[in-house]
Amino acid sequence: MKPPVLILHAPGTNRDREAAWAVQAAGGAPEIVRVDALVAGDRSLDDYRMLLLPGGFSFGDDLGAGRLWSLALREGVGDALQAFVDKGRPVLGICNGFQALVKAGLLPGDAPKDPVQRVTLTRNDSAGFECRWVWLRAEPDSPCVFTRDLGDTLIHCPVAHGEGKLVARDDAVRDAIGGQSLAALRYVDADGSPADYPRNPNGSEGGIAGLTNPAGNVLGLMPHPEDHIEARQHPQVHRGVAGQLGLPLFEAGVRYAASVD
Repeated sequence: MKPPVLILHAPGTNRDREAAWAVQAAGGAPEIVRVDALVAGDRSLDDYRMLLLPGGFSFGDDLGAGRLWSLALREGVGDALQAFVDKGRPVLGICNGFQALVKAGLLPGDAPKDPVQRVTLTRNDSAGFECRWVWLRAEPDSPCVFTRDLGDTLIHCPVAHGEGKLVARDDAVRDAIGGQSLAALRYVDADGSPADYPRNPNGSEGGIAGLTNPAGNVLGLMPHPEDHIEARQHPQVHRGVAGQLGLPLFEAGVRYAASVD
């Protein structure tokens, strides 16, 4: 059976259909569900094997990127969400979804109800909205279940955000991220070498594009791998550009979802 995957929709999110398409292409069975239906108990997290928070501008980002979405998660389904993570079921947050996971305390591994936030995603160094294609390299020592089979293969996909700069609260948090290899993905140049602006579009510390938890089953990333699932999505496909798809990331997540209780 295809593992059921919950694509969580909040007012303002706009990438849920692309996320569902990526999950379906990866072999999962996606269902788009509004966050208020989950909070009201019309849907149960326990019925799904994977959770995906897509990109967009949840709740209009009225109190900052992902802030109200994170509050809805923490206050509405915090215990169920923590139980979902503790069971080892995979969680993926993309762009605004990443911001929500960070502010909810799920990354880099705090409990959802812990008021202390260890990292943040703040305004890009350019002080502007960055919309461009970037290259991502998986870190080989990361415990992340979404990236551990990528090897040396790069992912080429777009970014579209104004607040994507990952910053740790202090040196102790930076050391913990480095010591536990929680940086799952980094921005790189086309040859895989460390990138500066514009290939690192926001100035994230250490070039971190994606962050995981110590168990490896929660991943947040700012870029949009769901926007390069097929070669025809690349703007230069007519010039023969192909490969470096984002699909393997979803395939790994769906495959892992099928293996957990």
